[in-house]
Amino acid sequence: MVDFTKINIYRALNKFLQNFLIFILVMVPYVCSDAQTGKDVKMVPSGKNAEKIVTDESLIKQIEYLSDTTFGGRATGERGAAEAAFWISRRVKDAGLMPFAGVWSQSFKVGDKTGHNIIGFLPGSRNTQKETYVLVTAHYDSYGKMDGKTLPAADSNASGVVAMCEIARMFNYMKELGRSYGSNIIFLATDAKEKGSAGATAFTEAVKAGELLDPLNQKVIELRQIKSTVVLDILGASLEPVHKGRKDYLIMLSSAGDRYDLQSVNDRPELSLDLGFDYYGSKNFTDIYHHRIGDQKIYTECGMPCTLFTSGITMKTNKVADDFESLNYEVFRKRIIVIFHWLTKIL
Repeated sequence: MVDFTKINIYRALNKFLQNFLIFILVMVPYVCSDAQTGKDVKMVPSGKNAEKIVTDESLIKQIEYLSDTTFGGRATGERGAAEAAFWISRRVKDAGLMPFAGVWSQSFKVGDKTGHNIIGFLPGSRNTQKETYVLVTAHYDSYGKMDGKTLPAADSNASGVVAMCEIARMFNYMKELGRSYGSNIIFLATDAKEKGSAGATAFTEAVKAGELLDPLNQKVIELRQIKSTVVLDILGASLEPVHKGRKDYLIMLSSAGDRYDLQSVNDRPELSLDLGFDYYGSKNFTDIYHHRIGDQKIYTECGMPCTLFTSGITMKTNKVADDFESLNYEVFRKRIIVIFHWLTKIL
């Protein structure tokens, strides 16, 4: 006669041992000895662990919410933009970031309007003695209404903001697993990009004036310490492929010579995006889009190394048709994952 009680006990014990082993190997950094040198080598969790917290379903919900008509198109100075700023600040807080000077928002004037930048901080490894910073940023404002109709602005640029918040969550998740990084990360959601990039200007002016203090040591953060600026702008659709027939693509415009790092993290069968390193083969448009328009113009004029990630301006950009249903969420998720892994390389 079979003793089912013993069988169930063995199964439970086996399951416990499996889970315990996973916890040891994945959740906790540990030290082992290198066979050749005899020195202790600290093992750290793989960044792949952070991929599981980003889902298509979550991305859809966030984009649908942020592009809803209740936000009125997120025009700077309007109630909808203020509500969007509050929503982003909650997302940044929930991502485990630290506020600057105890607050998430930095206000500034745009004519008779008030704009609000949302900013959060994730410390890197203090053991490296490197006081350097990487800025990850996306604008959240849009034009509001056009011809009496509200512009959802899902791709431009709810997609960039949601990508930024998801990347913040991924980095914080890895920190909780014991991973540390050589540079600190500043996450910045700017307002008033459509008002001459007033939000990006307000941020850089605050840094120049010595008003941005490291939340951990209260030291002034200087522009020269921001070694890289990463702009996420229009990142969710697949309407303007780099090559025909490939909807799974990503465009990177950068002068930092970090193309190889992007190619290396993209070299996985489950990712393998079609990468473009210019703006659809046009030298002039590449220069314009990377240096002369948008928030990236403000950063490059300040001498800050700047990288732009985008899926390109489409026929729906700044139109009513730019709604949450026009995005490709499977590809959007892949782009977020690739950018996250690229960031871990440059930190």
